[in-house]
Amino acid sequence: MLEPRIIPCLLVHNKGLVKTVKFKDAKYVGDPINAVKIFNEKESDELMVLDIDATVQNREPDYKMIENLATECRMPLCYGGGIKTVEQAIKIFNLGVEKIAISSAAIEHPQLLSDISKEVGNQSVVVVIDVKKKMFGGYDVYTHNGIKKTKIDLEKFISELQSLGVGEIVMNSIDNDGVMKGYDLSLIEKVKPLIKVPMTVLGGAGSLNDIKTLIEKFGIIGCASGSLFVFKGKYKAVLINYPKSSDKYQLFNTIYLTDINKFNDE
Repeated sequence: MLEPRIIPCLLVHNKGLVKTVKFKDAKYVGDPINAVKIFNEKESDELMVLDIDATVQNREPDYKMIENLATECRMPLCYGGGIKTVEQAIKIFNLGVEKIAISSAAIEHPQLLSDISKEVGNQSVVVVIDVKKKMFGGYDVYTHNGIKKTKIDLEKFISELQSLGVGEIVMNSIDNDGVMKGYDLSLIEKVKPLIKVPMTVLGGAGSLNDIKTLIEKFGIIGCASGSLFVFKGKYKAVLINYPKSSDKYQLFNTIYLTDINKFNDE
């Protein structure tokens, strides 16, 4: 039986672990390897690591960092940042990474998604879509850490990604990033009927109740967050954390007791 996934998302900037607010003001919160060790102990479902420098600086992925992360990580690891070729993707998989996340290259070179999927299987190819609300409704798609606004139609883009063989789509709200006041449920309501592959939501979770709301409303879904798992308390003290098994059971219990079959049939 499929289950929702709770996924810490770690941002790497200048080789350190950082957290942003609306993709700005990166705050250093620690060492990525130490964070991975703690998430190992807490038995995280998955881990997503995004190097937010690679694409902006137009450089290759930091393979040594990726190797160190993959060697330490005891859970499925998804890495994103700077991937522009099939060769780079295969090299990263050979280092022990289970999934790769692609963002700007999915827009600039969409055929890359199909080429990588043919080599490694579409279940390992993830696209992260960074979006921001338009003033008069709808959403714009951005790249390069929210710097470049594209002219892409979000709904058509989602359809194109799936036709190219993408195995998972991550919807990331720039407006909600680091704000910790809840996910953009309107965004998910808009796109979920269009997405037939596994979907993960990122941006805005400030409590386990936000994850619970997401699961209750949308069922089997990936619930990703950065701030929730690196900060603690109203003063945002840096503390790596993750829900206990008993807390996760309570989060998932609602859909187990209602109609989980309808989510599996979608």
